[in-house]
Amino acid sequence: MSSMQPLMTLLGQCERERDELAVTSQRAAMAHRSAVEQAQQLVVYRSEYEQRWAEQFRTDGRMELVNCYRGFMERLTQAVEQQQRMVVQAEAAFEQTRVALRDGEIRVASVRKLIERRVAEMRLSADRREQKATDEFASRAAWNQRNSDDHSGNW
Repeated sequence: MSSMQPLMTLLGQCERERDELAVTSQRAAMAHRSAVEQAQQLVVYRSEYEQRWAEQFRTDGRMELVNCYRGFMERLTQAVEQQQRMVVQAEAAFEQTRVALRDGEIRVASVRKLIERRVAEMRLSADRREQKATDEFASRAAWNQRNSDDHSGNW
């Protein structure tokens, strides 16, 4: 099995890399979910803020209030847009980690398959050696039997 040692080492390395990729992918998924939730919260807050100010404008529509509202809404809209960009970036990062994880899983599966084939080849080779030894033993036994019969008939 010493000929299998390099493959077993490779398998261990591939599994460690895959496990690290899985952790990275989980973190990216959590970051994406967090970005989405924050974006949703900002959108809800902006909607609630608009409703509150719509009611406020019905009772008091002074120009300084309108300017204050507009300024804050601009900043809030910028925050929503920025958060939407963060969602897109987090989604792209998550997709990259998923692809990397899938590739890592494929590498692990490939190395395992290679190990299985090598083990099967080693078994087949051992079976052939055993069969050859058995055949040689049977051939010698038959030859010895014939020689023994020939010698016993000559006396």
